[in-house]
Amino acid sequence: MKFVQIIDFETERLDEMEQLVEEARQGMAAKEGGPTHRILLKDRDTPGRYLALIEFDSYEEAMRNSADPDTSKMAEQMGALCTREPRYVNCDLVESSDL
Repeated sequence: MKFVQIIDFETERLDEMEQLVEEARQGMAAKEGGPTHRILLKDRDTPGRYLALIEFDSYEEAMRNSADPDTSKMAEQMGALCTREPRYVNCDLVESSDL
């Protein structure tokens, strides 16, 4: 079953965060089992608030990715750019379809 982690965060430094994400994406390109899809949402009602939806092939792949020291380093760097502690929500993907 596919797995999605939602990261709810606030920042005034989105450009720097996006640069970290791009660097991480390039570093993960050669690794197996990393994220397969990413969606970034901007909250229209709360300035500076974002939701990142990170999809994995399975919960197990996500946990392997979370245990990777490079992932921990990136999360720490991103956290330093946030104006509050990020909130993580772990979800099994039950259904996804185009409408």
